[in-house]
Formats: sequence, structure tokens, C-alpha cells
Amino acid sequence: MAAEKLRSKVGSAFKMHGLLLRAEANKYLTEALQSVNELELEDVIENIIDAVEKQPLSSNMIERATVEAAVQECSQSLDETIEHIFNIIGAFDVPRYVYNSERKKFLPLSMTSHPAPNLFGTARDKAELFRERYTILQQRTHRHELFTPSAIGAHPDDSRSKFQLKTIETLLGNTAKVGEVIVLGMITQLKEGKFFLEDPTGVVQLDLSKAQFHSGLYTESCFVLAEGWYEDQVFHVNAFGFPPTEPSATTRAYYGNINFFGGPSSTSAKASAKLKQLEDENEDAMFVFVSDVWLDQVEVLEKLHTMFSGYSSVPPTCFFFCGNFSSAPYGKNQIQSLKDSLKALADIICEYPSIHKSSRFVFVPGPEDPGPGSILPRPPLAENITSEFRQQVPFSVFTTNPCRVQYCTQEIIIFREDLVNKMCRNCVRFPSTNLDIPNHFVKTILSQGHLTPLPLYVSPVFWAYDYTLRVYPVPDLIVTADKYDPFTVTNTDCLCINPGSFPRSGFSFKVFYPSNKTVEDSKLQDL
Repeated sequence: MAAEKLRSKVGSAFKMHGLLLRAEANKYLTEALQSVNELELEDVIENIIDAVEKQPLSSNMIERATVEAAVQECSQSLDETIEHIFNIIGAFDVPRYVYNSERKKFLPLSMTSHPAPNLFGTARDKAELFRERYTILQQRTHRHELFTPSAIGAHPDDSRSKFQLKTIETLLGNTAKVGEVIVLGMITQLKEGKFFLEDPTGVVQLDLSKAQFHSGLYTESCFVLAEGWYEDQVFHVNAFGFPPTEPSATTRAYYGNINFFGGPSSTSAKASAKLKQLEDENEDAMFVFVSDVWLDQVEVLEKLHTMFSGYSSVPPTCFFFCGNFSSAPYGKNQIQSLKDSLKALADIICEYPSIHKSSRFVFVPGPEDPGPGSILPRPPLAENITSEFRQQVPFSVFTTNPCRVQYCTQEIIIFREDLVNKMCRNCVRFPSTNLDIPNHFVKTILSQGHLTPLPLYVSPVFWAYDYTLRVYPVPDLIVTADKYDPFTVTNTDCLCINPGSFPRSGFSFKVFYPSNKTVEDSKLQDL
């Protein structure tokens, strides 16, 4: 294509997106696109514009440096795709995106006025934590078919089946009785025994005497859709429900290929056809999840021996060992005994050369392992404890709790916390069917879009790092390693599994096959 024609084509494509190219930027792009096939040209220009828009732009005038960075990103080779197959992402490496309600977009932290996160959070961080949880759920709920306004000229019956969300401010501004409203807010107990509903616009007292609770675990500090009527400063609740969940595909259709999850790729791994192909072809990929690996117990080490000998002919891709790594996590010799226990595990792994060479080992610390208290997210086990083990077993990673795993196009979140009991103990009203706790639990986590929808005094969080506990967009697999009985539940195209406590549940664990997204319940029986 003639250089002049190409130059005007590039310039007009950028103008269509409201962007203007400086002369030297246009010249650089024209030269870079000279070798591109005409059939592919439009797609290539679109990709470059997408890459430009992802960068923090100060104005709509695009400089040459910005274009160079975009071209470099778009020309990533296959070798890099290969590097992106398997990544362990620590909680402190998760990218931070802030929802902008004016632009109806998630913006990277660098494009907002928010300061970089700090472990010693400010008062603003604490307020922002709940505000961000609220805005994420609000934009998701507004997009749900029940809450989208009817199209002009729609059938009257369609309009009747739609709901409208109100804010607490609109209730408080009314002196007369307000009938049948739905409010999205957070349940809090500001006075002992009295529950309130809170949103960014205000607080209202609740009367729960006639409230019906839909399925889920309704704890303090969780967000609910409350339906009822308002009179004399009190909101009388008829029914409580959770904000509707949204499959990951729907979220991505709306926000594009932003990499919310983390990892080396600049766009979401879900968008990569090459990675999808590799995932489907590698049918032997297998992840083993074991929780409460008490390395100081002889019986646990014997069972690990049995497990490794069973798997030595077909080594799994990765073993995920979750804490606690000691059955008695206290005393002045705790650090030394944990070092010795890890040494014993390394010796066992070295006895099986096929596993030592082919499998990876990922260690997620538990709530009682050595570290800075029980505040989440929790850093990895200290290097002075793990250095000897890492020398003996080079394919090992000691990561944070929670942590994320990206395997080809699949997103996995691993979280070691005894959460089911905590949530049941802090319920505003316990579900009437005790049998179905795992389903209630999983629905709650996915509806809240957060791993710990609990008051901060029950489950403390580093305020500025609360975003690392988000479950939005919904991943493919959530592993909540809990001492509760093992379970496997599917909800909103997401598999949620609990491997159970290895020593307490008769040595049970879970095996996940990513190529067909199936989970196998496994148990080491006494032979």
C-alpha cells in the first residue's frame, strides 16, 4: 500500500477513537505497518489502538513513545506465550483496578488519584475498602436483566417484572411511608442487637422480625438486596437476597481483555487462542491439592510417601500444599522444627526422581504458620525457613495466602482459611437447612465478589490490599482449603472445592484436571 494512503488510513482510524497522532508518531506507524498484509491491516491497527488506550494518556494527542510501546506490545512472539502457560501470582503482585462510575470502566491504579497501597493503611483506605466493594456489586447488579430499565415501547408486562434500586438517602428523605423498595447495602450492627443497612449515602435501622432470607450465609459486613417498606426512620425488611452473580464471560464481554487477574501478560489469558489450544492438547495436566500438611506428624509423612509412590509413574503438573505445616504451631522451637520437617519432606521428594524433576510444588501458608499474625493477605513463609528446601527441590514456590494461579487460559484462586465456621458463627440468621452449608457458602463468596465477606474484627485485612481478596471477574476454580468436610460445588461457571483437612478427614485430597475441568475426590486408604 502506498505510504501516503497508509498514513491517512492510520490517522483516520485513530480519529475514529477520538485520538490525534503527532506527525512523527504517524510516520513511525506508517513505516512499521508497511510490511503488513492488506487483509490483516485493519485488525493490526485496531490492536495497536487498543494497546495505546490501555496506557495512561494525559491528553488525546498521541506521542511517538506511546505508539512505540503499543507496537512492541502487539508484536509479542510465540515464545512469550509459552512463558505465560503457568504462573503463580502472589497477592501483593495482583494488579489494582478501580471502578470509575463516570466512565463506567475499570481503570488501573496509575490512571487514578489513589496512592500506591501501603501495609500501614490510612483512614481513607478503610472507607475505600467498603466503598469499592459496594461500587463493584452495584455496577454488576445494575447490569442484571432484572434491574436494567425496559426498552422504550416494551410490553407493559416486561416493565412490571423489572426492579429499580434505591439508595438509603432516598428513604431518609421521605416523611411519608414508602412501600415496596429494593435497596443495595451492607448489614452492620451499629448498636448491640440492632441491625442497620449502610451504603455510601446513609444508614437506616432495620426491622428483621418478618424478614425472609434467600439461600446464602448472611453475615455482618456482607452486601444484600433488601426488599421491604420504610416508615418512621425504620426499614421493615420482607426479604433479603444477595446481589446476582455474573459469569466471567459476561464481565469480559463488557470490559474487554483487561487482565484483572495478574501475571506477565498485558491482556487477559482468556483471550489467547494459542493458550487455549495448548490447554486442550495437554490432557495429562493434573493439579493435586492437599490442605493441613502437618509435616511434624510421622503418619502424614508416611501418607505423602504413599502418594508420591502412586504418582511416580505419572507425575502431576503441580502439588499445592496448604498449611498449617505443623500440628502444634507454638513454642520457642517452632521455627527450627518447621525447618526440620521441610527437610524431611525434601528427602522424601528426592526419593522419587520423576516427581522431583517433573512436578512443581507450591506452598500456601496457613493461619497458624509462623508469620505476622492472622491479617490477610498473608506473606509467604520466611526465606530463612525455606532456603534449604528450595535448594533441594528447585521447582518449589513459597507463595502468599491467598494466591492466584494462571494455567493457560484458566484462572485459579487458592485460599487457606477456616472460613465456613467463621461465616456460620457470624450469621445474622443461620440457614434453616443445615445440610447444604457448602452451597450456601459458595453462593455467598461469589455473590459478594470477595473471599472474606466478614467484619474486619472477625477476619482482619490489610485495608489497602483488600482488592487482592476480590473474586471478580469469577475465576474458573476457587480452592478454599478449610478444616470443614471436603466438598465440590459448581456455581456461575465456577468450580469451588475444599480438599478438607488432610489428617482430620481420613487423608483425603482433591485432584483437578484442567483440560476438561473435572475434579476427582481422592483418599489414601489404609492398605
